[in-house]
Amino acid sequence: MKYLHTMIRVYDLEATLDFFVNKLGLIETRRKEYAKGKFTLIFLATASGEPELELTYNWDEKIPYSVGRNFGHLAYSVENIYETCQKLKDEGVAILRPPRDGKMAFIRSPDQVSVELLQKGEALEPQEPWISMPNQGEW
Repeated sequence: MKYLHTMIRVYDLEATLDFFVNKLGLIETRRKEYAKGKFTLIFLATASGEPELELTYNWDEKIPYSVGRNFGHLAYSVENIYETCQKLKDEGVAILRPPRDGKMAFIRSPDQVSVELLQKGEALEPQEPWISMPNQGEW
């Protein structure tokens, strides 16, 4: 068996692409529009050939999707958890579970999909302002 992708339904395609591509740094690997079905599939990855995130955008959807805690989360490793979280915070992304331990943080996409960020390799030495930052919302 080989892992292929995770699919999430998105309500605001532009906001979702801004989050995953511009803020998190994923790349669009392919896109297909299905006029008969009135939906678009967009695949994103950390690099070509890596596992993908499939965004399903239904053209006629009028109401945002509900948050389903049974989904769990997407997880990505990062080179420096503190630099990544600071960059995201500077870009207006709420750090819901700060990386107080130098290893793990949680954020959410515009569609409320939980995203876990994990420090690649060993945890970094805990440091401020992250140590003192409280959790917020659900993650």
